[in-house]
Amino acid sequence: MQIPVSLRRARGTSRLAGAHNIADLRRLAQRRLPRVMFEHMDGAAEDEVTLARNADAFQRYDLVPRVLVDVSAVDLSTTLLGQAIDVPFVLAPTGTSRFFHHDGELAVARAAARAGTIYALSAMGSTSIEDVAAASDGPQWFQIYVWRDRALVREFFSRCRDAGYEALCLTVDVPVLGRRERDLRNGFTLPPQITAGTVWDAARHPRWTWRYLRTARPTLANVAGRGAAGHDDVVSQGEYVNTQFDPAVMWADLEWMVEAWDGPFAIKGVLRPEDAERAVSLGVGAVVVSNHGGRQLDQAPAALDALPAIVDVVGDRADVILDGGIRRGTDIVKALALGANAVMIGRPYLYGLGAAGEAGVEHALGILRDETRRSMALAGATSVAELDGRFVQPRRSD
Repeated sequence: MQIPVSLRRARGTSRLAGAHNIADLRRLAQRRLPRVMFEHMDGAAEDEVTLARNADAFQRYDLVPRVLVDVSAVDLSTTLLGQAIDVPFVLAPTGTSRFFHHDGELAVARAAARAGTIYALSAMGSTSIEDVAAASDGPQWFQIYVWRDRALVREFFSRCRDAGYEALCLTVDVPVLGRRERDLRNGFTLPPQITAGTVWDAARHPRWTWRYLRTARPTLANVAGRGAAGHDDVVSQGEYVNTQFDPAVMWADLEWMVEAWDGPFAIKGVLRPEDAERAVSLGVGAVVVSNHGGRQLDQAPAALDALPAIVDVVGDRADVILDGGIRRGTDIVKALALGANAVMIGRPYLYGLGAAGEAGVEHALGILRDETRRSMALAGATSVAELDGRFVQPRRSD
């Protein structure tokens, strides 16, 4: 029997009473997920230096509050690519979310819609463009790559237009895949392989295992039918996708995609001001300052450290979004004060998804919304538009 979404959310909510911040959700997800799944979500490339830098960068800035300001009403709304949203954060594209909860991307999209914000579906998602659009009436973007098969890219354009997606988000920091050593140590494969270790891990997480065994196996839903002959499983699809990543992608490919889509367009994975400048000159409407959450090039700079110079060069010609390291509302306020129009979050909502499905995602978004509103009020800021460099200062060394 299919359990109604509302009942599943209610059951999930009861497990979240002690989760007061994103770190609490992370611990809850770690308890509820098999190790191989949690560490795939939580890990990054090589020594995970960039992952740590993303979070540490926020600690190098202090918030400088104004006092005696009427903060009885704090407006969290902003606009990205012409789309008004209720909170200054959007949900980043993350692949194969059904590995963390059987509702996967559908749960995330529904929670984002209730929060009044954008969900960016990954091309590597485990739910299709059409099914996500049908599940939620909230604003949606589709994250895409420049793949070798241009017919597939054009097909994505057509499907996204038909399904009502507002924008495309091109990820440009994956010319080749980063080396994620936690996955290698844990023997992470798609789908999970049965070994003595995974059997023991599954036995210790019976709820996840029961759901995994009872529901359809996750696939890369947006490339269905493109696996090896006679196969349409995630391994076969993954092998196909790996052949599609093109290390020869250049600026002309971005220009082609912007023109072919002919609509709101974001580029994700930019850390250099000159790259941001060039992207905007080619018609990109939003620049996502990102190092892929530390999952691609290790030893790259923190996204927050790259933000101010990119804001300076972009000016008001395009939106700038900060992606990487967000764990608190104070992090969001700092990014906005340093010039971002909004931020992207990935792991925070995935921790919620792993902890309690749709209710967990909703809880994560509620935590960040409430922390952001409270931090703005305490800082003496009444709107996102009001935040600027006067509200932050570099931390003085002790």
